[in-house]
Amino acid sequence: MVQLLRSTLVVAALFTMAGTPAFAEDYVTNLGPVGPNEPILASFGGQRIIAFFVPERGSCAVHTFMWKDGGADAPYATSRVRVTLRPGQMARFDRAHVSMNLLCGEDASTLAVVAPPELLTLNEPPQH
Repeated sequence: MVQLLRSTLVVAALFTMAGTPAFAEDYVTNLGPVGPNEPILASFGGQRIIAFFVPERGSCAVHTFMWKDGGADAPYATSRVRVTLRPGQMARFDRAHVSMNLLCGEDASTLAVVAPPELLTLNEPPQH
């Protein structure tokens, strides 16, 4: 029960962080590696993604939330994916000719985005 409450609080904080960019068109990006309960924040194929993990019996219990990046006034629907990865395993997300992987690190101590360099530079915020 405590774990569920902690996860809910983390998700609420992450949605607040992701919804308040420094500039109207910019978002915070964190591709990792991150430790337990720390957020991965990314753009991917027109979607925004928040992912985090909690250690679970030597594995990464990954929670991923995705929604279409349509602006502040656009209606949105959020999808949630939960998956357990052993160290060295990846979860792959595909979207119209673009792929992104989340990698569970050694000893299930980290989570990171693994993607081709062109995807990572494609999603960088514009320079002001």
